[in-house]
Amino acid sequence: MRHGKKFNHLGRTASHRKAMLSNMAASLILHKRISTTLAKAKELRKFVEPLITRAKEDTTHNRRIAFSYLQSKDAIKELFGEVIEKVATRPGGYTRIIKTGFRLGDNAEMCIIELVDFNELMLKEAKPAKKTTRRSRRGSGASSNAETNTAVADAPEADASETEKKEDNSAE
Repeated sequence: MRHGKKFNHLGRTASHRKAMLSNMAASLILHKRISTTLAKAKELRKFVEPLITRAKEDTTHNRRIAFSYLQSKDAIKELFGEVIEKVATRPGGYTRIIKTGFRLGDNAEMCIIELVDFNELMLKEAKPAKKTTRRSRRGSGASSNAETNTAVADAPEADASETEKKEDNSAE
């Protein structure tokens, strides 16, 4: 039974699991997107999101704690530099998991885990969707004024053509 076991052990010993999550987190921070199985991605999300939250405050203590998890100087530089610049205002939810199907060999469910603020395609799609217009059945002031202006402009031409017709009829 699984009484009291709160996380997926991924079929590994504690030391293997810690090393694997550390390497995957460093790769995610450096490359911004990695492909892995769904179970590993869900565990990686629990591992890396608290690190990103901690990195929002750039202190020596937070850097040392992050290094104890990641064991990579390059990943620490990237985390406290470029990554934090983009996610500084975000209140959580720094990663996105996108399912990609099943692996051919063992039919494991595969996915891509990525940092949310680094996917340019998703960010471009989000910007135009913000603009919405409100429409009502009543005519707005600008459009009704435009219609009356065109009606007034057409009226003198109509009057002029009618007077020309009358003149032509009287000439005959």
